[in-house]
Amino acid sequence: MKSLQVHKIQIPTIDSTTIESAFEGISWQSIDQASWAGQYPYTPEVKFKIAYDDQHIFLQYDVQEEYVKASAIRANENVWEDSCVEFFLSFDNKQTYYNFEFNVLGTGLIGYGPAIKSERNRLSAEEIDTVDVWVNLIKNKGVKRWSSVLIIPRTLFGDVALEGETFHANFYKCGDGLPQPHFISWNRIDYPKPNFHLPEFFGEIQFVK
Repeated sequence: MKSLQVHKIQIPTIDSTTIESAFEGISWQSIDQASWAGQYPYTPEVKFKIAYDDQHIFLQYDVQEEYVKASAIRANENVWEDSCVEFFLSFDNKQTYYNFEFNVLGTGLIGYGPAIKSERNRLSAEEIDTVDVWVNLIKNKGVKRWSSVLIIPRTLFGDVALEGETFHANFYKCGDGLPQPHFISWNRIDYPKPNFHLPEFFGEIQFVK
């Protein structure tokens, strides 16, 4: 099981310049586990950074892939069929978890509950809209590269304390509806078919000062 440390950062005013500056000291992590490579051999180049402050969790993704697709335009639509990055987070030892899924347009889907699909609930469009998303897409000499910054307000989690705590999470990149479907993760998933909703394969993330 992988583990990583999530460092606390200080950002008096949140904008693209201050985020970039605060993230300079944060290491990139690779999303490179192709657990179903036999059936889905294509693997885009994906990496992420994660940090937090007293009010937010910050995520930055960097993606290079052959095809970029975006069809979902409303909250809780099928963003996983597009060029999509995802973050699943459990605060209670994998009993329940949040799934944050955002496509290259910044359209989001957020759910919460146990792994049993019938017992999970979607957050409202109003709650999803509290997550700020900054997306940048570049095509240069035929290479498509996009980045996404997610600013997740801690109010979505209630009164959960982060600093000094260890929780469980996984990070993903997918594109079910792309010409080259793919399903890759940060922590490897040992399961016969693509499924990200398996908290037993989450890694550890430690929120440190």
